Amino acid sequence: MGISIPGKVVVFDYGEVISVTPSSADRAQLAELAGGEADVFWPAYWRHRDALDQGTLSIQDYWHRIERELGEQWGDATVHRLWLADFRSWLSIDHDTLDVLIDLQQGGTRMALLSNAGRDFGSYFRHGMLGDLFEQVFVSGELGIVKPSADIFEVVLAELGIPAERMVFIDNKEVNVRGAENLGIAGHVFTTAADLRAYLESLAA
Repeated sequence: MGISIPGKVVVFDYGEVISVTPSSADRAQLAELAGGEADVFWPAYWRHRDALDQGTLSIQDYWHRIERELGEQWGDATVHRLWLADFRSWLSIDHDTLDVLIDLQQGGTRMALLSNAGRDFGSYFRHGMLGDLFEQVFVSGELGIVKPSADIFEVVLAELGIPAERMVFIDNKEVNVRGAENLGIAGHVFTTAADLRAYLESLAA
């Protein structure tokens, strides 16, 4: 059954909203490839992530910064394997959230995607099957701005051609949702697909 929310555009975050959290096996593989202890690797992984997502660090420079922090010396092949393991770990989709997206599409509700992600995810978002669900895709690494900056939401509103009151924003991080709400955008902090469905149905015609 479709979910119809006329006059609104529902804008979704990707990571841990549409995608599932990388598995423990994925995380273990990445730390093992890096050759460092997990308690050292993961802080370094996240410390430079905003710069990668903002597009101020290339993928190669991102991994080389982690390499230096760990005191490792990786060859090109290791960097490629790290990138691939990391990229792949974010590709698994939450089936229940996917059902919500399809119901919105069937209801004729406009949708867009706004993700803090590196440039490498842009093609996957647009040209994989997920791209069929969204009229536009916004990737922070391409825009040079990350959520929760007001600037990134202003870009989305301008590109969609709507005022703030016509946008609904879904993200798993409260700070990002509050950033949207500060501009007058309706927001929902994602916890489960069931709660998301209930929220969207409450907005439906």
